[in-house]
Amino acid sequence: MEFTLWFIIIGAIFVLMALSSSLLKRLPLTTSLLYLLVGFGLGSFGLGLIKLDPLTQSPLLERLTEVAVAVSLFTTGLKLHIPLSEGRWKLPVRLAFGSMIITVGLIAFVGVYWLGLSIGAAILLGAILAPTDPVLASDVQVADALDRDRLRFGLSGEAGLNDGSAFPFMMLGLGLLGLHEIGVAGWQWLAVDVGWSVVGGLGVGGLLGTLIGRLVIYLRQHHREAIGLDDFLTLGLIALTYGLAVLIGASGFLAVFAAGLALRRIERLTSGDKAVEEVLQEATLLKKEEVAAHPEQAAAFMTEAVLGFNEQLERIGEVIVVLLLGGMLSFIFGYFAFEVIWFIPLLFLVIRPVSVWLGLLGSRATPLQRYLISWFGIRGIGSVNYLMYSIEHGLPHDLAQRLTSITLTVVAVSIVVHGISVTPLMNFYGVQMKRRQHRQRQREASKASLPQ
Repeated sequence: MEFTLWFIIIGAIFVLMALSSSLLKRLPLTTSLLYLLVGFGLGSFGLGLIKLDPLTQSPLLERLTEVAVAVSLFTTGLKLHIPLSEGRWKLPVRLAFGSMIITVGLIAFVGVYWLGLSIGAAILLGAILAPTDPVLASDVQVADALDRDRLRFGLSGEAGLNDGSAFPFMMLGLGLLGLHEIGVAGWQWLAVDVGWSVVGGLGVGGLLGTLIGRLVIYLRQHHREAIGLDDFLTLGLIALTYGLAVLIGASGFLAVFAAGLALRRIERLTSGDKAVEEVLQEATLLKKEEVAAHPEQAAAFMTEAVLGFNEQLERIGEVIVVLLLGGMLSFIFGYFAFEVIWFIPLLFLVIRPVSVWLGLLGSRATPLQRYLISWFGIRGIGSVNYLMYSIEHGLPHDLAQRLTSITLTVVAVSIVVHGISVTPLMNFYGVQMKRRQHRQRQREASKASLPQ
């Protein structure tokens, strides 16, 4: 009976989301917020259908969140159409590395001096909470491959990079707790967990994405082969890239993000922006095979098809993980960490803004863009994955309880407050950008009308 009830609940959620998607875009709500509320209702305080203790079920939760984050990072990479050589990339890189390091340091400081944690536990907490989320931040990310808005591009690139860039600090925290080998004076950590993890992950992802992408395009353009089954191509490339990167000790998260970027780079070099626009208009059912094998449009068709399927996977992963997160909230009340009452405002209103403003000193982002980037430091599934990974590495029970309570509460509050604020704030931002562009066009028109 319980299994049948799950069929009904999941089916109802999917149908409801499909029917109400347009309405939700106009309301100060996100799908993640609704999933969280439904999950809480399915937990121990409601129907009792979700009985998932994060401390005892950490292996399952680690794998589920791992898959969800990997799929989302690949999707994010596919959305970013701007060449790596363009200056707009400086913003997400500074956020994902500079601001992320500052965030870890500030959380670690608070952890040691205000939360009473050891230095290892404090750094671990910083690494868990530093990454912004690629899954739950979809409402503030780029809308499509042609979106070049600095705010959305910066948040998308940051979310794509900082799950991998925070990984070395998680391993440092585990090492200082005696749960991971970091070598004498940290040399092994620097060489393997920092250097090789980042370089190897980006290298593996970029290489596999390039090789497989070029092979598919060659077969389609010259032999009209390998057409269709783009869903298999997506799943295969994600699994192959992530698996090989982890096998050689590199960052799987950075690898799948780089693979997505590599596919988009091939499409851009082969077709340019015009082909994406044409494919979005012409790839109907009647023209599917013709467009897929077209000399100029094959690459754009491949990336758009893969992106479309991947976005569906991302939504399904979001439903599953956030429902489970909502159901798990009832478990942490037994060991609720009351310090989160002041820690969460400190994280959202002080630590995140300070790290963003310091990380973006001298950048071309406008004050409004900096304010919104400071606010939309959404914590989510990536943080849950790092938490479960740490528990699986043997965290002491009391420390595991405390970090679980802090992390899950931070993620739940982030889903709520950012979910409520995203629609009005992004609408306000859109209005301001249109006014700014209008004023800029007026200035250019005035200059053009002046006598030479």
